[in-house]
Amino acid sequence: MSKNIKSVNYGLEKIFEGAKDFLPLLGTDYVEFYVGNAKQAAHFYKTAFGFQSYAYKGLETGSKDTVSYVLKQDKIRLVLTSPLHSKSPLNNHIVKHGDGVKVIALWVDDATKAYKETTSRGAKSYMEPVVEKDEHGEVVRSGIYTYGETVHIFVERKHYKGVFLPGFGEWKSDYNPTAVGLKYIDHMVGNVGWGEMNTWVKWYEDVMGFENFLSFDDKQIHTEYSALMSKVMSNGNGRIKFPINEPAKGKKKSQIEEYLDFYEGPGVQHIAVATDDIIETVTQLRARGIEFLSKPPEAYYKAVPGRLETYSHKLREDIEMLKNLGIMIDADEEGYLLQIFTKPLQDRPTLFFEIIQRMGARGFGAGNFKALFESIEREQANRGTL
Repeated sequence: MSKNIKSVNYGLEKIFEGAKDFLPLLGTDYVEFYVGNAKQAAHFYKTAFGFQSYAYKGLETGSKDTVSYVLKQDKIRLVLTSPLHSKSPLNNHIVKHGDGVKVIALWVDDATKAYKETTSRGAKSYMEPVVEKDEHGEVVRSGIYTYGETVHIFVERKHYKGVFLPGFGEWKSDYNPTAVGLKYIDHMVGNVGWGEMNTWVKWYEDVMGFENFLSFDDKQIHTEYSALMSKVMSNGNGRIKFPINEPAKGKKKSQIEEYLDFYEGPGVQHIAVATDDIIETVTQLRARGIEFLSKPPEAYYKAVPGRLETYSHKLREDIEMLKNLGIMIDADEEGYLLQIFTKPLQDRPTLFFEIIQRMGARGFGAGNFKALFESIEREQANRGTL
């Protein structure tokens, strides 16, 4: 096991305790997608992933340019936004990138201070601090650009008692399929272009006060055909984690190159959502039509007990159930984790979801990289993009 991978266990607590946290982040407030048809997208995420109707902004609430549906499941809030006319600037984003993540909103105690701290350190402004009010109180929001056209919006809501944000009304619906057990966003992964990973690592260090606590190079993340490099960034309290991926040279086109080609630039590759019972969650998702990457081979599962024994861990779940569902297992000194990845959620091979259950492990499934990427390559071969 590499020194870099071990550092996730030996150094993580020290990093979180010692980070210069000039930008305290309380958690992920919401994730906003720009999509071609928000109404239909909302129906998909409700039906397939068990999200619930939460809030709405559109013509009925006085919004003449855009419409937004807010979905909720435990601590996860997704905002799906579409333009209402051809002159909206949102159209440019959708035409270029397809459906994708525009906003990673971060919950803060002081959005004005967060804006001043980050812009003074070199962040490009997306929106200056704005006070938004209604009968339920006020919210302060500000924003900065990160990689590509993605933005971080800082949300201060300590003086607000409304359902979501001013301008939104409660969204009541008779159709709310049961939740599938998704709890919170564990991490979000960004793909950047050739030679750009270290630039954005430094940006998160300098602008956001994050720490690079885990790194993988192309010697660790490769198959016979492709490779990539990745560095995991975390804020001071460890609540926000952003791995950043960059393509590396290989015999054929890597998944990162494929993403960059079809998203037409850097952006959010996948959102990892946590569950307390991955077997039940994945069983429900498969029954609702969610497609996952192809299952690892039999030899992968035969090696699992030995991998766990290296760290003196014992698998609590039935390995046959995990194998039948295609769920992968990895371990570190602190425990093990279970994870599985969906296929892309739209026709462009860009954004997908990861379902993850942590049983003490703090890593990101390094032991699964080879099996995962070989599975992705099989999908790329089917698409003719490998």
